[in-house]
Amino acid sequence: MSADVFDDHGLPQLPGRDPQDLLEQTLATRPEGDLWVFGYGSLIWRPEVSHDEVRSARVWGWRRTLRMWSRINRGTEQSPGLVFALMAGGSCRGIALRVPQRLAERELRLLWKREMPRAVYDPRWLACHTPQGVVRALAFTLAPRSPSYTGELDDARLIDILRTCRGRYGTTFDYVARTAQALRELGIRDAEVERIMRLARLHRIDGPAGA
Repeated sequence: MSADVFDDHGLPQLPGRDPQDLLEQTLATRPEGDLWVFGYGSLIWRPEVSHDEVRSARVWGWRRTLRMWSRINRGTEQSPGLVFALMAGGSCRGIALRVPQRLAERELRLLWKREMPRAVYDPRWLACHTPQGVVRALAFTLAPRSPSYTGELDDARLIDILRTCRGRYGTTFDYVARTAQALRELGIRDAEVERIMRLARLHRIDGPAGA
Protein backbone atom coordinates (compact mmCIF):
# COMPACT_ATOMS: atom_id res chain seq x y z
CA MET A 1 0.00 0.00 0.00
CA SER A 2 1.52 3.33 -1.06
CA ALA A 3 2.12 6.11 1.44
CA ASP A 4 0.04 9.26 1.32
CA VAL A 5 1.49 12.20 -0.59
CA PHE A 6 1.34 15.40 1.46
CA ASP A 7 1.17 18.97 0.21
CA ASP A 8 3.14 21.99 1.45
CA HIS A 9 0.67 22.42 4.33
CA GLY A 10 0.97 18.87 5.63
CA LEU A 11 -2.40 17.80 4.25
CA PRO A 12 -2.88 14.70 2.08
CA GLN A 13 -2.80 15.58 -1.61
CA LEU A 14 -6.18 15.06 -3.25
CA PRO A 15 -6.23 11.92 -5.43
CA GLY A 16 -5.56 12.74 -9.07
CA ARG A 17 -5.19 16.45 -8.28
CA ASP A 18 -1.57 17.48 -8.64
CA PRO A 19 -1.28 21.30 -8.48
CA GLN A 20 1.81 21.40 -10.69
CA ASP A 21 0.22 19.25 -13.39
CA LEU A 22 -2.84 21.50 -13.45
CA LEU A 23 -0.63 24.57 -13.65
CA GLU A 24 1.27 23.22 -16.62
CA GLN A 25 -2.00 22.27 -18.36
CA THR A 26 -3.34 25.76 -17.77
CA LEU A 27 -0.16 27.38 -19.09
CA ALA A 28 -0.27 25.17 -22.17
CA THR A 29 -3.81 26.25 -23.03
CA ARG A 30 -3.37 29.95 -22.18
CA PRO A 31 -4.66 32.31 -24.89
CA GLU A 32 -1.97 34.30 -26.63
CA GLY A 33 -1.20 37.82 -25.49
CA ASP A 34 -1.89 39.33 -22.09
CA LEU A 35 -3.18 37.18 -19.26
CA TRP A 36 -6.70 37.91 -18.02
CA VAL A 37 -7.92 36.70 -14.63
CA PHE A 38 -11.57 36.77 -13.54
CA GLY A 39 -12.07 37.86 -9.93
CA TYR A 40 -15.31 37.10 -8.12
CA GLY A 41 -14.21 36.83 -4.46
CA SER A 42 -10.98 37.82 -2.74
CA LEU A 43 -9.32 38.49 -6.10
CA ILE A 44 -11.49 41.62 -6.23
CA TRP A 45 -10.20 43.15 -2.99
CA ARG A 46 -6.79 41.43 -2.70
CA PRO A 47 -5.65 40.50 -6.21
CA GLU A 48 -1.93 40.14 -5.44
CA VAL A 49 -1.09 39.94 -9.14
CA SER A 50 0.69 42.67 -11.06
CA HIS A 51 -1.87 44.05 -13.49
CA ASP A 52 -2.21 47.04 -15.81
CA GLU A 53 -5.99 47.20 -16.13
CA VAL A 54 -9.17 46.30 -14.29
CA ARG A 55 -12.50 45.94 -16.09
CA SER A 56 -15.97 45.18 -14.81
CA ALA A 57 -16.90 41.78 -16.18
CA ARG A 58 -19.62 39.17 -16.28
CA VAL A 59 -19.45 35.48 -17.06
CA TRP A 60 -22.55 33.64 -18.19
CA GLY A 61 -23.31 30.08 -17.17
CA TRP A 62 -21.53 30.37 -13.81
CA ARG A 63 -22.57 31.72 -10.41
CA ARG A 64 -20.77 32.82 -7.24
CA THR A 65 -21.70 30.65 -4.27
CA LEU A 66 -20.37 30.06 -0.73
CA ARG A 67 -20.25 26.29 -1.13
CA MET A 68 -16.58 25.39 -0.96
CA TRP A 69 -14.71 24.05 2.07
CA SER A 70 -11.54 25.95 2.97
CA ARG A 71 -9.08 23.88 5.00
CA ILE A 72 -6.13 26.26 4.71
CA ASN A 73 -7.02 29.86 3.91
CA ARG A 74 -10.21 30.33 5.98
CA GLY A 75 -10.34 27.19 8.10
CA THR A 76 -8.44 24.06 9.05
CA GLU A 77 -8.71 20.34 8.36
CA GLN A 78 -10.36 19.91 11.78
CA SER A 79 -12.64 22.95 11.43
CA PRO A 80 -13.06 23.83 7.74
CA GLY A 81 -14.25 27.28 6.80
CA LEU A 82 -15.86 28.46 3.59
CA VAL A 83 -14.89 30.42 0.51
CA PHE A 84 -16.76 31.41 -2.61
CA ALA A 85 -16.55 29.23 -5.68
CA LEU A 86 -17.72 29.63 -9.24
CA MET A 87 -20.21 26.87 -10.05
CA ALA A 88 -22.27 26.09 -13.11
CA GLY A 89 -25.56 27.95 -13.57
CA GLY A 90 -26.75 31.54 -13.80
CA SER A 91 -24.25 34.37 -14.24
CA CYS A 92 -21.67 36.18 -12.15
CA ARG A 93 -20.47 39.77 -12.12
CA GLY A 94 -16.94 40.56 -11.00
CA ILE A 95 -13.76 42.01 -12.47
CA ALA A 96 -11.25 41.07 -15.15
CA LEU A 97 -7.60 41.79 -14.38
CA ARG A 98 -5.16 42.23 -17.27
CA VAL A 99 -1.63 41.01 -16.61
CA PRO A 100 0.94 42.08 -19.23
CA GLN A 101 2.15 39.22 -21.39
CA ARG A 102 5.75 39.61 -20.23
CA LEU A 103 4.64 38.94 -16.64
CA ALA A 104 1.95 36.36 -17.36
CA GLU A 105 3.77 33.14 -16.51
CA ARG A 106 5.45 34.54 -13.41
CA GLU A 107 2.23 36.01 -12.03
CA LEU A 108 0.24 32.88 -12.80
CA ARG A 109 2.72 30.75 -10.88
CA LEU A 110 2.49 33.11 -7.91
CA LEU A 111 -1.31 33.08 -8.08
CA TRP A 112 -1.26 29.27 -8.12
CA LYS A 113 0.47 29.16 -4.73
CA ARG A 114 -2.40 31.15 -3.25
CA GLU A 115 -5.42 29.68 -5.01
CA MET A 116 -4.33 26.11 -5.75
CA PRO A 117 -2.22 24.76 -2.85
CA ARG A 118 -4.41 21.64 -2.87
CA ALA A 119 -5.70 21.87 -6.47
CA VAL A 120 -9.30 22.04 -5.28
CA TYR A 121 -10.47 24.30 -8.12
CA ASP A 122 -10.96 23.41 -11.76
CA PRO A 123 -9.19 26.23 -13.64
CA ARG A 124 -11.00 27.26 -16.83
CA TRP A 125 -10.60 29.86 -19.53
CA LEU A 126 -14.02 31.56 -19.63
CA ALA A 127 -15.47 34.23 -21.89
CA CYS A 128 -15.69 37.40 -19.80
CA HIS A 129 -18.00 40.10 -21.12
CA THR A 130 -16.58 43.56 -20.41
CA PRO A 131 -17.63 47.03 -21.61
CA GLN A 132 -14.64 46.97 -23.99
CA GLY A 133 -15.43 43.53 -25.41
CA VAL A 134 -15.09 39.85 -24.63
CA VAL A 135 -11.82 38.50 -23.19
CA ARG A 136 -10.91 34.94 -22.28
CA ALA A 137 -9.95 34.96 -18.62
CA LEU A 138 -8.75 32.37 -16.16
CA ALA A 139 -11.43 31.52 -13.63
CA PHE A 140 -11.27 29.16 -10.67
CA THR A 141 -14.38 26.95 -10.79
CA LEU A 142 -15.71 24.11 -8.66
CA ALA A 143 -17.48 20.93 -9.74
CA PRO A 144 -20.34 19.41 -7.68
CA ARG A 145 -18.40 16.11 -7.60
CA SER A 146 -15.47 17.78 -5.81
CA PRO A 147 -14.80 16.68 -2.21
CA SER A 148 -14.47 20.40 -1.45
CA TYR A 149 -18.10 21.06 -2.44
CA THR A 150 -20.19 21.46 0.71
CA GLY A 151 -23.59 20.70 -0.74
CA GLU A 152 -26.47 22.61 0.81
CA LEU A 153 -25.74 24.10 4.24
CA ASP A 154 -28.55 25.02 6.61
CA ASP A 155 -28.41 28.41 8.30
CA ALA A 156 -27.46 26.96 11.69
CA ARG A 157 -24.34 25.34 10.20
CA LEU A 158 -23.50 28.49 8.24
CA ILE A 159 -23.81 30.68 11.35
CA ASP A 160 -21.51 28.36 13.31
CA ILE A 161 -18.87 28.47 10.54
CA LEU A 162 -19.06 32.26 10.27
CA ARG A 163 -18.69 32.56 14.02
CA THR A 164 -15.83 30.12 14.62
CA CYS A 165 -13.72 29.20 11.59
CA ARG A 166 -10.30 30.71 10.96
CA GLY A 167 -7.40 29.84 8.60
CA ARG A 168 -4.04 31.29 7.56
CA TYR A 169 -5.66 34.40 6.03
CA GLY A 170 -8.26 34.99 8.76
CA THR A 171 -11.87 34.10 9.43
CA THR A 172 -14.59 32.97 7.08
CA PHE A 173 -16.72 35.89 8.24
CA ASP A 174 -14.02 38.44 7.42
CA TYR A 175 -13.64 36.90 3.95
CA VAL A 176 -17.38 37.13 3.27
CA ALA A 177 -17.66 40.64 4.72
CA ARG A 178 -14.75 41.96 2.63
CA THR A 179 -16.22 40.42 -0.49
CA ALA A 180 -19.63 41.94 0.26
CA GLN A 181 -18.06 45.38 0.73
CA ALA A 182 -16.05 45.09 -2.49
CA LEU A 183 -19.14 44.10 -4.45
CA ARG A 184 -21.10 47.05 -3.04
CA GLU A 185 -18.30 49.42 -4.02
CA LEU A 186 -18.47 48.07 -7.57
CA GLY A 187 -22.25 48.47 -7.64
CA ILE A 188 -22.78 44.70 -7.86
CA ARG A 189 -25.87 43.25 -6.20
CA ASP A 190 -25.53 39.61 -5.20
CA ALA A 191 -28.60 38.22 -3.46
CA GLU A 192 -26.79 35.31 -1.78
CA VAL A 193 -23.97 37.44 -0.41
CA GLU A 194 -26.41 40.03 0.90
CA ARG A 195 -28.53 37.32 2.56
CA ILE A 196 -25.47 35.89 4.32
CA MET A 197 -24.51 39.33 5.61
CA ARG A 198 -28.06 39.93 6.91
CA LEU A 199 -27.90 36.57 8.66
CA ALA A 200 -24.56 37.48 10.24
CA ARG A 201 -25.93 40.81 11.49
CA LEU A 202 -29.03 39.09 12.88
CA HIS A 203 -26.79 36.81 14.93
CA ARG A 204 -24.40 39.63 15.89
CA ILE A 205 -21.44 38.18 14.02
CA ASP A 206 -19.41 41.28 13.28
CA GLY A 207 -15.79 40.56 14.12
CA PRO A 208 -13.02 37.95 14.18
CA ALA A 209 -13.87 34.40 15.12
CA GLY A 210 -14.16 33.94 18.83
CA ALA A 211 -14.70 37.66 19.48
